[in-house]
Amino acid sequence: MTALTERLVDRRLGFGDAGPYVRERDLRVPLSDGVVLLADLYRAPGPLRPRPTVLMRTPYGRDGLGSIIGSLLARRGFQVLVQSTRGTFGSGGQFRPFLHESADGLDTLAWVRAQDWCDGQVSMVGPSYVGHTQWAVAPYADPGLRSMNADITASEFTSTFYPGGAPGLLNLATWVNQIGRQERLGAVTGFLATPVFSRRKRRAVAAQPLQAADVALTGAPVMFWRDFVEHAESPREFWAPAEHDGFDAAAMPPVCMVTGWWDLFLDRQLVDFTALQRGGATARITIGPWTHGDRGSLPTIAHEMVHWLGVHLHGDGHDGRAPVRVYVQHADRWTDLPCWPPPEARPTEWYLDAGGGLGPDRPAGAAEPSGFVYDPDDPTPTVGGPMLQPPSKQHDNRAVEARPDVCVWTGPALESDLDLLGPVSAVVYVRTGSGIGDVFVRLCDVAPDGRSENVTDAMHRLVPGREATAPDGTTVVRMTLSPTGYRVRAGHRLRVQVAGAAFPRFARNPGTGERTATAVHGAPIRYEVLHDSEHPSHVVLPHHP
Repeated sequence: MTALTERLVDRRLGFGDAGPYVRERDLRVPLSDGVVLLADLYRAPGPLRPRPTVLMRTPYGRDGLGSIIGSLLARRGFQVLVQSTRGTFGSGGQFRPFLHESADGLDTLAWVRAQDWCDGQVSMVGPSYVGHTQWAVAPYADPGLRSMNADITASEFTSTFYPGGAPGLLNLATWVNQIGRQERLGAVTGFLATPVFSRRKRRAVAAQPLQAADVALTGAPVMFWRDFVEHAESPREFWAPAEHDGFDAAAMPPVCMVTGWWDLFLDRQLVDFTALQRGGATARITIGPWTHGDRGSLPTIAHEMVHWLGVHLHGDGHDGRAPVRVYVQHADRWTDLPCWPPPEARPTEWYLDAGGGLGPDRPAGAAEPSGFVYDPDDPTPTVGGPMLQPPSKQHDNRAVEARPDVCVWTGPALESDLDLLGPVSAVVYVRTGSGIGDVFVRLCDVAPDGRSENVTDAMHRLVPGREATAPDGTTVVRMTLSPTGYRVRAGHRLRVQVAGAAFPRFARNPGTGERTATAVHGAPIRYEVLHDSEHPSHVVLPHHP
């Protein structure tokens, strides 16, 4: 980057002037299997001397995000090595996302510590996939890392990309487009939400079979896409090398996280944070009103990174900040907390009733179930949510709620503001004729003018033989919706939706039992949602004083 660009970045991120640095390009990092990866070293001008080092491993190239972080930190006194992961931007080998990062990262860490410009102290930084490369190293490093800044990321893969067992189709298609095209068109181009790309992407994911959608997206086969769809029925087995959630929290370095209420990794990142904190690790998390990679989050990510590295790598005083800092949406305020979940949150049940109502009273007596028919040839569409590209976050759901394949239950107008802060869950009693189906549950905020905006949701894929099913075919679906920090204002109402799809955010269920990768035929699924005294379907909301 030019000096002018660096100053503009500083201003955008809220930093003042900084010092000079030098960038040494294309250092060769040999791995134990003979593959050589390329890296750039950012350091202070003058003779080399042993110093603490920040490591960033990225598949997105050493320019762009790599040069922004490298120069940002180097100009503030940190020595930084930015490395291209296997098979990307000049590094040797084949890029198989997630599968090689642990072995390659540990080899790289050993190489860094052996250099005469490193004093043995190493921290790692970076968001998203770059954050996952940290999780692939930190639990296994010996000696350990000094610290981590693992933003908008998580320790494991499958719960984010196969949420509730249903493949997260649209987000993966967006990422596959970037990975498949970035070295031809530039790393940034892959994420541009152009009308042409959006139409092409939606056509690709709507076509069947899904295993060929990568060619429609990128013009060539993408191995990661094939891996993703081929192993949709048993993802944890295939992606085991990418799963690092079995970490020993007491042995982990200090970890700083930034995420957003609309980030696709939020659920798993809070699981990681809670495990770290309860296991005795030093951990901090900030949750803002952001999507994945939201520009509004960048100043917070940058300042948290510089501060955390200063404390844990350079010994710049004590942290002194609350472990948890969250933004309460529509209350327009930040709140500091000692831990997650918030200790003051009061879980409260809101029950679905036979008349389409929603409230705190448990249903009494018998009631006819609510029903709908899901058609895989016309699946219930996606509206908003934690998406990598617009339309994301909150959107009006009225058009979807008016469809015959969606059931809704609506509460009374609130007499006062209601703050929801913490975990959200649901228990839904359902029947489908074959035991096959997807259950999508969404909580909405309904304004006095009728606008119904999504707050949080979850998907669960029913698999015959894996669910606890009563003799009458009823299955109790216990779901963890994404946590939230949200104020429902006085005069607004709460609403719960239940549907059989949210397409193309999630891959459609063919209704036939065919495999995700190869399914080409569909069969409608008839649903019944039960809400009587024996089957008290409800959501659990975290009321916060």
